[in-house]
This record gives sequence, structure tokens and C-alpha cells, in this order.
Amino acid sequence: MNIQKPSIPKGTRDFGAIEMARRNYIFSTIRSVFALYGFQQIETPSMENMSTLMGKYGEEGDKLLFRIQNSGEKANEPAEKGLRYDLTVPFARYVVQHKDELTFPFRRYQIQPVWRADRPQKGRYREFYQCDVDVIGTKSLVCELELIQIVQEVYRRFGIRVSLHINNRKVLAGIAEVIGEPEKMMDITVAIDKLDKIGIENVNKELAERGLSNDAIDKLQPILHLSGSNEEKLEQLSVILAESEVGMKGIEELRTIFELVNNSQLPPLGATTLHSKLSTLNLELDLCLARGLNYYTGAIFEVKALDVEMGSITGGGRYDNLTGIFGLPDVSGVGISFGADRIYDVLNELNLYPDTLEQTRLLFATFGEAEQAYALQWAAALRQKGIPTEVYPEPTKMKKQMAYADSKHIPFVAIVGGDEMANNTVMLKNMTTGEQKQVTLEELGNDELNRFAK
Repeated sequence: MNIQKPSIPKGTRDFGAIEMARRNYIFSTIRSVFALYGFQQIETPSMENMSTLMGKYGEEGDKLLFRIQNSGEKANEPAEKGLRYDLTVPFARYVVQHKDELTFPFRRYQIQPVWRADRPQKGRYREFYQCDVDVIGTKSLVCELELIQIVQEVYRRFGIRVSLHINNRKVLAGIAEVIGEPEKMMDITVAIDKLDKIGIENVNKELAERGLSNDAIDKLQPILHLSGSNEEKLEQLSVILAESEVGMKGIEELRTIFELVNNSQLPPLGATTLHSKLSTLNLELDLCLARGLNYYTGAIFEVKALDVEMGSITGGGRYDNLTGIFGLPDVSGVGISFGADRIYDVLNELNLYPDTLEQTRLLFATFGEAEQAYALQWAAALRQKGIPTEVYPEPTKMKKQMAYADSKHIPFVAIVGGDEMANNTVMLKNMTTGEQKQVTLEELGNDELNRFAK
């Protein structure tokens, strides 16, 4: 008999206990910040109708959709369903479908996996989690400010130094107008969004392949190379886009966002007492930032870690009519998505996880069945106190039980023998220092573990 070697599809990962503790730390940190700003959690199905997904992500995005093969009588027909590519389009579908139940502006967050038929590489997976936060039903740019504040607070808590890049799709539309190629706006955005990855020469080559004239490509070059402070870039851009109404509207929105950030009376972006090494979060106007998704219409964001070579770890923007394709026009929304899997990789590389994550705090090690029964009663009482506790399931050699505690990084072991049972105590061992002491159940339940850890 041929035994098949177990494997998983490329671009997916298994997560063991340590990895899951770290991932849950990421999810709980992000979730707690979302909740601070009044966002409520929803979930949508893993699969959506193809009619919901197709045409929302641009030409390249549509190619990356995972289609679910039909079964039964329809097995040979085109796929009717697909795995969701992101959480924003399903959210728009949800808003339209449940509009009579919602209070607008509707503030929601969603933490679920998405799937993309992409080529796996560092920081890029076929199955990964997104942590989305959106406000829909208002055009107020205060929402953009709050998203920037959320980015600031999330990465402050993680201790990751980041740079937040911002642009506006109206500015990109204005650029397409002034270089004489207004109908090529989507081609321009798809190409220049790759500037960091493929370089200016390859971007220009792609622009030519997409049908832009040499004259238009030449006019685009100085725009792509604007430099200076955010305000200086906006001033230069105002001159370039002076004849474009939509472009000037985008500049006005960007100015408002920068003013809101500057006037929000926050501590300097990135300042923290928990992670004093963090410098000010860099908020940078990036005219090459395009975000290739078709549905963005206003401000667009992208966040990158400063100390790790990695793609964007957060991104998003404003969309003015995403719900329109589902029958509810002119409902503006804005949101951002935190890439949990990339954040996980960044935290791993920088070793920024807390010393104590979800894990067993105390293990009972016993010499016999009577001692084990005694330990089980103590363990039940300590669990009621909220102390994560295990009892080693077999009264075996103490060396084996201690090795188990070591392998699981359990910080304390409560040893139960005949003397301990007679005295109604346990011998508590600090696995880090090796120190041992007799303690009572009452002492264990009254923060003795924390005192003994010091």
C-alpha cells in the first residue's frame, strides 16, 4: 500500500498552539482598539455568489478569485459561487441586504479569512485573515481621521514602527486628465501602484503596453517624482492640476485630512509610554500610491513596517458608491484592513510578542492516584479563580512531568506528595528560578503565583 505524505496547499499554513496564542494576541489587540471607537462586529459567509464578486476588484483582482466548482447537474456549468477575495465587497452586499435593520452611519468591524489565487511568496498567502473596520453612510472626513488614529493606536500597542502613506483617487483622476489620458485612469493606477515592486522603467513599459502615448508618459514623470513635505507636494500638485476640477477636489480633501490630524490634539503620532522606542508615525503623501481596487473613489491609505522588509500591512480607502451595484446608490463609506498574517510575520521577525500569552500557568505533578485526586480538586478551585491550570494525567516519574512543563513553557509546577496532602498544601516550584516553597490553596488563589514570580 502506498502511504501518501501529508501536505497542505501552497500559500496556506498550519498554526500550532504557540502560533495561535500569538495570533489571538493580534486579533484581541486589534478588536479592542476597534471597540474603543464604537465599531460593532459582524460576519459574512466564506463564499459569495460570483455575481457579487466579479467586476469589483479590477482586471487583475478578478483573475485571483477562487471559484467553487458546481456539483450535481450543474457540474459542467460556469462556477456560480466563489471564496471571498476581501471583506469590503461582502460588507457592501450585507449593508444593502440588511439596510432596514441598520442605523447609519453604520460602524462595523470584521475579522475573518479571505482567499486569493495569488503566487505564494514571503508575506503573501492564498488564505489569510483580514481585520476590517469601516464606516458607511457619511462623507465626513472625520472618519479618515479616526482610521488614522486607529492605525496609530494599533501599532503603538504592538510596538511596530510604521509609515502611513496616503493619496486620493480624485488626484489620480486629475493626473490622468492633465496628461491627456482621462479614459486610461484605471490603467495608470494599476501600473503606478507597482512602482515600489518593479521600478520606474518597468512601470513606464507597462503604461506603454496599456496604450498610453509617449507624450502622456513623459508628462507623468515629474508627478511621480514630486518631493518635499506633504504641504510642499500639495502646493506643487495644485499648480499641475489647476485645470482639473476633480484633481483639485482631491487636493482639498487631502488638505482637510492633514489639518484634522494636526489639529486633533493627539500626542505626537506614535508616541507611547509602553513602547518608548517608537518614533513619530510617518504620515506621507505618496502620489504613486494607487490601491488597484476599482471601488476606491477618495482617500486611499497604505501602511508599511519600517523595520522589516514586507509589503503593506494595512490598507484601505474611501468608496462613494460600492453599494450602488447592489441597488443602493450614493452611500459613501471608508475603511481600512489590517493584514493579520503579515502583522504576525512582522511581530515574529522583531520578537515583539509579550512574554506571557495564552498558556497554562500552573501544572500539578503527582506521585500516585490519591495525590492526583487531591490535585484535581485544587485545580477545579483555581480554575474558578481564572488561573489556567493543568493536572498531569498520569502519576508517572517526576522527571517526565517536569520535562512536560518545560516543553510547554509552564512557569509553575505544584508538586503533590504524601506530606503535602497531610499538610493540606502543595510544593510550588518556580520553573524559571528553581525556587520551591510550601503554599496553601488560599495562597495560590490570592495572587501567590505573581508574588512568587518576582
